[in-house]
Amino acid sequence: MIKIGLREARSHFSRFVMSIIAIALGVGFVVGSFCFREMLNNQVDQMMASNMDADVYVRGDKAVSDDGSSSSQNTYNDISISLTDDVSSLSGVKSAKVTYSVSGLVLVGKDGNAVATVGAPTLGIGISSAEPWRSASLTQGSYASGKDEIALDSYAAQKADLKVGDQTTLVYPDGPRTVKVSGIFHTSNSQAGALIIGLDPTVAKASSDALAEDPNVTQYIAVYGSANGGTALDAAQQSALADTINNSLPASSKARAVTGDTIRDEQSQSVKDSLGFIQPLILIFAIIALFVGSFIIANTFSMIVRESMRGYALLRSVGASPGQVFATVIVQAIVLGIVGSLAGIGLGWGMVKLIAEGMSQIGSPLTGSSNPTWRDVIIALLVGVCVSLFGAALPAKHASLAPPLQAMNETVNPEKPTRLRAMLGGIMCILGIGCWVFTVMLADNKDGLTPWKTVNDMNSGWPLGVGAALLVIGFIVLSPALVTGVSRVLGSLPSVFFPVTGKLATRNLARSKRRTANTAAALFVGIAIVSCLGVVASSAKASVAGIVDNGLKSEFVAMASGGMGVIPDAAVDAVKGVDGVKSVTANKLLQHVEYDGKSSTASTVTTDSSLFTDVFTPANTEGDPTKALKNNEMVVAKNTADDHGWAIGDRIEVSTDLATVKLTVGAITSDATFSSSIIIGHTEADKLVVPQMQRTTAMYISTTKGADLAKVKKDLIAAVKPYYVISVMDRDEFKSTISSMVDQIMLILYALLALSIVIAIFGIVNTLALSVSERTREIGLLRAIGTGKGQVRGMLAIEASMISVFGTLIGLLVGSAAGVVIQKVYASQGLETLSVPWGQLIVFLFMAILVGVLASLPPARRALKVPVLDAVASE
Repeated sequence: MIKIGLREARSHFSRFVMSIIAIALGVGFVVGSFCFREMLNNQVDQMMASNMDADVYVRGDKAVSDDGSSSSQNTYNDISISLTDDVSSLSGVKSAKVTYSVSGLVLVGKDGNAVATVGAPTLGIGISSAEPWRSASLTQGSYASGKDEIALDSYAAQKADLKVGDQTTLVYPDGPRTVKVSGIFHTSNSQAGALIIGLDPTVAKASSDALAEDPNVTQYIAVYGSANGGTALDAAQQSALADTINNSLPASSKARAVTGDTIRDEQSQSVKDSLGFIQPLILIFAIIALFVGSFIIANTFSMIVRESMRGYALLRSVGASPGQVFATVIVQAIVLGIVGSLAGIGLGWGMVKLIAEGMSQIGSPLTGSSNPTWRDVIIALLVGVCVSLFGAALPAKHASLAPPLQAMNETVNPEKPTRLRAMLGGIMCILGIGCWVFTVMLADNKDGLTPWKTVNDMNSGWPLGVGAALLVIGFIVLSPALVTGVSRVLGSLPSVFFPVTGKLATRNLARSKRRTANTAAALFVGIAIVSCLGVVASSAKASVAGIVDNGLKSEFVAMASGGMGVIPDAAVDAVKGVDGVKSVTANKLLQHVEYDGKSSTASTVTTDSSLFTDVFTPANTEGDPTKALKNNEMVVAKNTADDHGWAIGDRIEVSTDLATVKLTVGAITSDATFSSSIIIGHTEADKLVVPQMQRTTAMYISTTKGADLAKVKKDLIAAVKPYYVISVMDRDEFKSTISSMVDQIMLILYALLALSIVIAIFGIVNTLALSVSERTREIGLLRAIGTGKGQVRGMLAIEASMISVFGTLIGLLVGSAAGVVIQKVYASQGLETLSVPWGQLIVFLFMAILVGVLASLPPARRALKVPVLDAVASE
């Protein structure tokens, strides 16, 4: 039976092509996710090996609570810098030092513009001949000496087009400084697009101290051993040196030495954890692609089994058991899965290689290995084979259980009734709609919706996700029962313009309800997700536009971009000095703030009371937010207050590493502008976080009455020009910037989801091609009685278009409804305006017709290649 199955697979191989492509695309995403993860992990390991290259590190001896981040790495108490001298004098220690670094720098290139990076930082590190970086080697010139010199990593020098002796500008957090390039050095590993600038250690220390809460403490002291003449120590030598240091550290130091390998492993794992969302995100799209591909496989095997039913009946008649017949189909599925998986492994591997090359071209080189492991290959093969088996299981069961005599009669195999599927699918759809209604009600009335607190406190995502799953599966189950009615409706217009071909196409679809429904379902899934995202994206942009148009009163907004991400205080002062400026409201972000001993998902911001007078007028507030800030009280978003159980007048313990204060909740606002925010005044903020650690993320600039806005904007741009990366925008430009950010995110998601739609298109081509093969005699008879080639092409084009429109309409309906529900659920968190992109949805519908026409061309060409007499004689 295995031999028979292999022969069948070989004879049907041409019909498996579309299924192989579908499996290859889905498996390619699976392998790509594994390879991309391996590449990132290897890159992180390489970077930690060079950036944290000391043999031993001295750090705090007590782990402190985390700050609510997703990182798995513990943080430890700070230690005194004075320990450096004590450690340096120990036997076996070549040197001990605190490596000072400065983040938030902006390097200006030879062309006078800031050197842009793709998400990577620009970092200044204290390096000199006396305090070298073991993993860096000087290739030209010398290390920086004094505040007027810098040395550049070779990648930074290349990006900035700077050479030794060139003068440029380096923008520090406190302002720009003219510097000279004294030298160029090379690091042993790629820094993934980061720009590394070598500073004089005294300059790096001074800049770091200016931003530190306490310049006399540090997290780490790096220790380099002398055992190998300055080269890295092995694991045993690191442990021995760490023990020597620990034996000499006084108990009062609250410090402990650990090996460099330990620190590198911890740091690597922390970064890997923070990047852990990437692989699941890719795998989600892989699952969608494989799910869609399974419909193609099911259709392929259904038609192959139907055509081969006589052969299976003969096998049964000569003694083959149902299990053996079942095995012949399963063998074909295994072959299909293996071939598709092998193609997918190569495709996924190649995609990651292309991604790495692309990232290198745009300025973020990755040198980590991206080769798949044997485990990745085995998983990919299992995934491809399992999907193939899943798609072939029901057709194989049908082949094995059909009575031999009935199977021999090619005219007595009508489709099963769809009544049961209609009932089951209808019930699932009703339950799904009920889940969505409950989700919206829960979001609107979280406190008193039900008598049960546990239900009221439920995360809205659960009923939302369950409802979506029920509706998607429900429509897939229900769709065969809809085919007859939908085909009549969709075929009514073509039947008017093309009476013969339109009616034939309509009847052909109704003859194969399950096949038509399966093909449409493949497109339905992709369109549903895309249309859902389209509604969410359109609503997000409309919400931002509504906030700007209706709530924002200030005429200009200034934000930092590029590698800096923070507006220097000097830039704020420069803006305040521009003629025509009435007030400048600078929003400053505070990090690592806890409330009643617990971290919060809300952002903690300090700002001026002018935020609520000159910038925004919050709606739906409890209390007076302006008065609250003036009285050093907190202004809290309503969803944040609900999460913490806060009310007006509550006294909250607010703490950081620096201090703990008691603050009163002075106002609560449900305005979407301040969703998930906790706002406090400058006086209390300065107690919690030293001013230099408060990061200004945006400035709202209000002008005096009657000011010439064009002149004020010109003067503002001139005032921030020395800082290179600060953008001054009016309201329209601000809206456009936010919209473009949403568009960029959605473009990536659309590109990934396009894969499922491409697979669905292959499914339409596959279904029509197999249908044409199945109807060879029928098409031959039509041609014999005078049907022209154009009419045959038109019939198949109408069939394909109706399948495409059927799947697209259901997808648009379900996807748009999902987007509406998501908007209602998250209205209190900023998504307050519903916007349905009707134009985009109509484009999807017209594209479905175009897709149908194009998908019909290859099958039509194949049908017309068969001579009429051969087609009529075909069996």
